[in-house]
Amino acid sequence: MSTVLYEIDEHIAYVTINRPEVLNCFNYETLVKLKEVVSDIHANKQVRVVIFTGAGDKAFSAGADLKERKTLTEVEVRRNVKAIRDVFNDIAALPQPTIAAMNGYAFGGGFELALACDFRIAVSEAEMGLTELKWAIIPGAGGTQRLPRLIGLSKALEMILMSKKVSASEGLELGILNKVVPREQLMDACRELAIEMLKNGPLALQQAKFAIYKGLEVDLQTGILIESKCYEVIIPTKDRIEALEAFAQKRPPRFTGE
Repeated sequence: MSTVLYEIDEHIAYVTINRPEVLNCFNYETLVKLKEVVSDIHANKQVRVVIFTGAGDKAFSAGADLKERKTLTEVEVRRNVKAIRDVFNDIAALPQPTIAAMNGYAFGGGFELALACDFRIAVSEAEMGLTELKWAIIPGAGGTQRLPRLIGLSKALEMILMSKKVSASEGLELGILNKVVPREQLMDACRELAIEMLKNGPLALQQAKFAIYKGLEVDLQTGILIESKCYEVIIPTKDRIEALEAFAQKRPPRFTGE
């Protein structure tokens, strides 16, 4: 059985970390497989939205596989840390919108996976946190950078330096989560969000996402220039013309991603 499950249904890609017996922890094999899947998604024009989740009903992911980590040499530890950092960077850089369906615990690297996604929806009993300092290490897959950008410096310092775990309701209040739902509604809520985005032009979705993230890295005027360049990409597309024709004909548009 693969450690990462991957399927596409009606332009939505579903990626599942499939190690429920160890709370979906990341060993090296899982990281290699996840990178392969993310690489395919990046180039797959049929995929317009991506949902990441964990197998079972206990954990989204509890982070690095510490049992494996204990057996590794220093060289292998560096290999694993680079692998998890690189694949989460790849996820953050996906052109398609991404949703973390947080079905349970999300600690350490598991929480960093969620932070690499654009949206986070969690079950009401979920807990999350960057707990690495308890193991005498620090977050190494983007957590120290993405969390402060999401919730602000003071709250991020509190969570990271105290290895603090927060509940789903606290995560919603802090702005980590977009929504908290009962367990039985989790995937439906994620699909509903995906379907709402699928009503929009897929290339416009990608260019808007790119403009937002890149714009946050620069001053306002440079950001506006980035937005302008992204708009230029959309003008010659078939989807833009299709949207105008659909409006004139009073029908839903049929976007092709071209």
